[in-house]
Amino acid sequence: MPLHQWDYLMAIGTMFSLLDAFNIGANDVANSWATSVSSRSLTLRQAIIGAAIFEFLGAVTVGARVASTIKNGIIPSSSFGDNAGLQLLSFTCAIVASATWLMFATYMSFPVSTTYSIVSAVAGVGVAVAGADKVQWGWNDGKGLGAIFAGLGMAPAIAAGFGAVLYLLVKFVVLMRRDAVRWAIWTGPFFFFTAAAVSTMSIIYKGAPSLNLDEKSPTVTALGIVITALVVAILAILFWVPFVYTKVIKLDYTLKWYHFFLGPFLLRRQPPSDAHERAAAVPDYRVIQDEHGNISLENKIEAGPASKPDALDRDEKPAEAPKSQSILARQLEQLERHPLDGAWYEPRNFVILVKYRTVPWILSTLLHGTSYDIHAAQAGQAGTKEGEHMRAVFAAAKQYPNELEHTYSFVQVLTACTASFAHGANDLGNAIGPWSVIYATWNSGRVVGKESDIPIWMIIVGALTLVIGLATYGYNIMRVLGNKITYMSPSRGSCMELAAAITVILASQYGLPVSTTMCITGATVGVGLCNGDVKAINWKATGWIFMGWVLTIPIVGVLSGCLMGIIVNAPRF
Repeated sequence: MPLHQWDYLMAIGTMFSLLDAFNIGANDVANSWATSVSSRSLTLRQAIIGAAIFEFLGAVTVGARVASTIKNGIIPSSSFGDNAGLQLLSFTCAIVASATWLMFATYMSFPVSTTYSIVSAVAGVGVAVAGADKVQWGWNDGKGLGAIFAGLGMAPAIAAGFGAVLYLLVKFVVLMRRDAVRWAIWTGPFFFFTAAAVSTMSIIYKGAPSLNLDEKSPTVTALGIVITALVVAILAILFWVPFVYTKVIKLDYTLKWYHFFLGPFLLRRQPPSDAHERAAAVPDYRVIQDEHGNISLENKIEAGPASKPDALDRDEKPAEAPKSQSILARQLEQLERHPLDGAWYEPRNFVILVKYRTVPWILSTLLHGTSYDIHAAQAGQAGTKEGEHMRAVFAAAKQYPNELEHTYSFVQVLTACTASFAHGANDLGNAIGPWSVIYATWNSGRVVGKESDIPIWMIIVGALTLVIGLATYGYNIMRVLGNKITYMSPSRGSCMELAAAITVILASQYGLPVSTTMCITGATVGVGLCNGDVKAINWKATGWIFMGWVLTIPIVGVLSGCLMGIIVNAPRF
C-alpha cells in the first residue's frame, strides 16, 4: 500500500524529476542540435521542431521501460536493507541534487553531462547511507567512478581523433578538388551510406533499450546495418543526386522542395534560360562578419572552386536582405500606434491593454527561446574584445562555396535527427528512472529491487517536459557551442556529428561510460584543428566547457551526500 506518511517526498521527487527532464532538454538536447544550428543546416526553430519529434518518438516508442534501481551499480541494493522510506528518501535527495546542479549549469551556460550528474548524485547518497567503502570507486567493468573519471579525458580525445580523420577525408577527397561541387554530389551517396550505417548502429547499441536489438547475433546485426545503409544510399542516388544536381549544377532557381520526389525525372528538367546568369538558390552558410556585423568574404575560399568558376564572382556582392524586426521592436511599434486614452483602468482602454500589451508580452515571453539569435551570440558583438577574438577564430578557418557546403547539409540533418531519436530513447531515463523508483517505492510500500518498471505515462510526461526545456531555454547552451568553439559549416558539422556517434557506439561496446556532450565537443575541437591553425579554436570557451564537466562530479556528489546525511541524522523532537 502507498506510503502516505511520505507523500511529501513523492511530491518533491516528482517536481525535481520534471525539473531534471526540463534541464536535459535545455542542456543535453540543446548541445546535440547546436552543431546543426551553428552551421546553418537548420534554423533554431527547425531544430526545436526536429527535436520535439525525434526525442519524443525515441522516448515513447523504443525508450527504456525498465530503470536501474541503483544507477550504474555505484552502490549495492543491500544498502537500504528493508527500509522503503530510506530508499525513497535516497532517490529524492539524488534527483534534487542532480536537478539543482543542472539548472545552475544551464543558467551558467555549462554544457554538462546529465548522466554524470545523476550517477554522481547516487554516489553521494551512497556514501551518506552505506559509507564510502560501499561505493564502487574503481573501474567495476566500466560502471564505477574510476571509469567515469577516465571518461572525462577519453571521450573527447577519441571523438577528436575520429572527427579529424573524417574531415581530412572530406577535405582532401572533395573540398580541395577543382570541380569540388560535382565531386560532392557524386560521392554524396557514399556519405549517406556511412551516415546511415553509423546512425543504425547508434540506435541498435544505444538508442533502443526496450527492443534489445543489441542482443541479436552479430550476423543479423551486421546484415541489418548494411541493408539499412544500402537502402538509404540507393534512395540518395534516386532522389537526392538529381535534386541537388538540378539545383547547384544546372542552377535551376525555380526548383521547389516538393520536386525532390520527382527523382530521376529531374535530370530531364530544363532550367530557366537565365539560370546561368544567377547564383545557385542555396542558403548562405558563411559566418565571418565585418565590423558592422555584416557577412564578409575577405578570406572566403581556399581551393576547390565551384562547378562554375564565375559562380563565386556573381555571389561576391549579394543584395542586402531586409532586416526583420525583433519582437520587442514590433511591440513598441504597436504601443505607439495604440496609446492609452486616459487612465489605464477605464473601460475603453481594456481592449488596448489586452490586445496590444498583455497578449504580445505573453507571446514574446513564450517564444523567446525560439527567436533567439544564436549566430549573433556566438560571433560576439562587433567592436568588442569578444567580437574581435571570435573574428580571429573564424579568420583562421577556410570557407568553401555555399553550393559545396549545401550538399553536406542533408547528411548533417540525417545524423542530427537520428542522434536525437537515440538520445530520447536512452538519456531521458536519467530523469525518469529515479522518478519511477521513487514512485514504485512510494506506491508499493517496500524496497524496490534491482530494476523498476517505468509506466508509459511517465515517459510521455518526461518527453514533453524535455521538449519544453529545449524550446524555452535551450538557446542558453547553444550560444556557447558551435561557432563559439570554432568555425562551423555543414561539411565540418556532419563530420563532427558522425565522429561523436562513432565514439558513443565504440564506448558502448567496451562498456566505457561516455557522454554525448563530451563526444560532440571533442569532435568539434578535432575538426577545428584540421584548419591547420591552433588559433582556429576558441580555447577559452573550450576550457569553460571542460570546467563544467569536471565540477559536475564533486559538486553533485557532495550536494546529494550532504543533503542525505543531514536529513538522516537530523535530531528528532
